[in-house]
Amino acid sequence: MKRFRVLTLVNANLVPPDTMEGKSDREIDEWKTEFDVVSTLREMGHDVEILGLDDDLTPLRQAIIDWKPQVVFNLLEEFSGVVTYDSAIVSFLELKRQPYTGCNPRGLLLSKDKALCKKIFSFHRIPSPNFTVFPIGRKVVRPSKLKYPIFVKSVIDDASLGIAQASVVNTDEELAARVAFVHEHTQADALAEEFIEGRELYVGVIGNKRLQTLPIWELKFTKSDAPIIATRKVKWDRNYQAKVGVETGPAEDLTEAQQRQIQRLCKRVFQSLDLTGYARMDLRLRPDGRVFVLEANANPNLAYGEDFAESAEVAGIGYEELLNKIIGLGMTYRAPWKDAI
Repeated sequence: MKRFRVLTLVNANLVPPDTMEGKSDREIDEWKTEFDVVSTLREMGHDVEILGLDDDLTPLRQAIIDWKPQVVFNLLEEFSGVVTYDSAIVSFLELKRQPYTGCNPRGLLLSKDKALCKKIFSFHRIPSPNFTVFPIGRKVVRPSKLKYPIFVKSVIDDASLGIAQASVVNTDEELAARVAFVHEHTQADALAEEFIEGRELYVGVIGNKRLQTLPIWELKFTKSDAPIIATRKVKWDRNYQAKVGVETGPAEDLTEAQQRQIQRLCKRVFQSLDLTGYARMDLRLRPDGRVFVLEANANPNLAYGEDFAESAEVAGIGYEELLNKIIGLGMTYRAPWKDAI
């Protein structure tokens, strides 16, 4: 196995310690992805440096000049507190002609804007729930074509910020209240889409031009009849996870035809948004068999034991191999600067 100089780029507040020893589960949850990636790359023999970024690009520029990394492993989730600025950091890496892992700037920019994604899906005839956007400061008036129940979320934020069971509304009064909640708590416009009753599915996709889909994954509640929604608590609250019996694993009882349909659909989403590297698609499967794409997540959670890595494991791709694949895709991605050499 070839070994590289790898500069791991993380949020300044997520620089992991050298060991998990003595750390609480809550502390570990904050930086587990960063710890897993860095420690595993080092165990594989790569020369790894960690750089935490906040609101200044000078340290990144200097690290590229001084250390000359062969690849930047990009785990950055935001810059200067703004989640949509991650595409700007990747653009900076391209301007510096620096290979990096994960998605390119255009794919990051498109996938972070959920409303724009849906417009692109519509153009490509990719099935997605009907929706509207309620900008901050505008009166909430539901279009007649948007039918209840309706799901309300931030148009840009990820990690289920602002999402709860109360995100599903059934009246105009509930809709106005939830939109106001999203505006206040996320400081972003609110996206309201028809809530699709059914199964919650996730599909990982790896590649640049040639794409590989990972096994179809499913979110289940084994101790609750509540609607299957990946709320903030479902993702991050261990006590709540135990209470409702949160389980994720390979989706069962799908026909071969359904699996092929979902895999083809996810590849179309990946290509329509100009994604590269790796991504996770979130979908809903209705009881009548219709599949709807909710959103695409570029550079999803890479923690060991989480859904993306677990689905790769089921596909025969161990964690070390997965990280090596991601590095290889980053180094072979045909960035525009490579054509200018």
